[in-house]
Amino acid sequence: MNKRIVLFLNLCLLAMVAVAQDNTSLVNGKEKKDMPASVSRPLQVFTLFGGGFSNQLDTYLSPMEYTGYQLSFLTGRERMTHWADGHISFQSLLQGAFSHTKNPARTATAWGGRLAYDAGWHYHWNLTDKFSLKAGGLVGADLGFLYISRNSNNPAQGRLGIDISASAGGSYRFKIRKLPVQVKYQADLPLMGCMFSPQFGQSYYDISQGSRNHNVCFSHPGNALCFRQLLTFDLEFNRASLRFGYMGDIRQSHVNSIRMHDLNHSFMIGYVRYLKVIKRNER
Repeated sequence: MNKRIVLFLNLCLLAMVAVAQDNTSLVNGKEKKDMPASVSRPLQVFTLFGGGFSNQLDTYLSPMEYTGYQLSFLTGRERMTHWADGHISFQSLLQGAFSHTKNPARTATAWGGRLAYDAGWHYHWNLTDKFSLKAGGLVGADLGFLYISRNSNNPAQGRLGIDISASAGGSYRFKIRKLPVQVKYQADLPLMGCMFSPQFGQSYYDISQGSRNHNVCFSHPGNALCFRQLLTFDLEFNRASLRFGYMGDIRQSHVNSIRMHDLNHSFMIGYVRYLKVIKRNER
């Protein structure tokens, strides 16, 4: 188990290094010497805000499901690289959410928060001028909490995990009269990782005092089936697009005798900017 944890920590570190290299290349504006004198690679930067329905369960805090609303944002960027003749793209995503839910009797309130970051690569198949598919993988980290105000003992639950996800999607372009429209879809499925979880009945005070009992768990679809999908419609203008769509985010686990799920469905709206990054040879 310890070797697996070290492996996933190293993979996360590699992802962060990739992001740092990506940012450095944008600032320095330099490519390898074997590249052409100038290369233009499109950079897509988007920001979305949304709201929708949230269904939460955490048996460490309560045996009941809490339902209510969630406010969320999703920001990211994607650009094509020079690898594989320009068929591989690099993508980074930052997702945040705040939820306000109540129990079935509406006598107790729960507040939740989450921040997740994913980065990885996709290979693209341009099947036609209008239709393309992509598939790849992401490495991500997830941090969150759930707090129930009425609990006097163990009122909050913390969440922390890292994972490797399979990712796939596609896009299709068409026109509504003379306005270009692009439909995009992407689905991400975590395949393996590790996560923090207390044992059922184990308090955070006990953990802070050194009482640790398998609190870092290996996660996989068998005990932590999670899934995120994003369907968007872009109304394209000159250098920007108006984007709206749907995001479904399912997070769930069953480890250390604790069941947890966080099911969210949100309507998203925001904008997309299209930039050109021009790179030159090192002199």
